[in-house]
Amino acid sequence: MRHHIVLRVVAKLLIPLILLFALYVQFHGDYGPGGGFQAGVIFAAAFILYAIIFGLESARLVVPPTIIRAGVALGVLLYAGVGVASLLLGGTFLDYSVLAHDPLHGQHYGILLVELGVGITVASVMIAIFFTFAGRSR
Repeated sequence: MRHHIVLRVVAKLLIPLILLFALYVQFHGDYGPGGGFQAGVIFAAAFILYAIIFGLESARLVVPPTIIRAGVALGVLLYAGVGVASLLLGGTFLDYSVLAHDPLHGQHYGILLVELGVGITVASVMIAIFFTFAGRSR
C-alpha cells in the first residue's frame, strides 16, 4: 500500500471525522437516534479503515490486543456496574432514578453510562473480530 498516496491522504483526513461522528452518535443517543451500539460500530469502522489502508501490523501497534481485551471487559463492567450501583442505592437493577438526587437526572446519568459501556464493548469486539479474521493466513 506504500504507493497508494491518495488513499493514505484521504484516510488521514477521514478517520478523525469518523471518530468525531462516532462521539456525536454516542453522546447524542439519549436525545435522538443513535447510542452505544451504533457509535461503537462507527468507532470500530475508523480503525478498520486504518488497518485496511496502513496495514494490519500498523493497526495492531495503534490498538494493541491488550487494549482491545481491556475495552471489552471495561464496557461490560461499566454496564453491569450501573445496574449494581442502582441495586445498592435501593432501586432495582438498571433503575436509573436512584443514581442522582433528582430522578430525571438519574435517568440521564444512567442511560449515558450504560450507552457508554455498550459503545466501548461493541467497538472493542468489532475490532477484535476484524483482527482475528484479517490475521488469518490464506
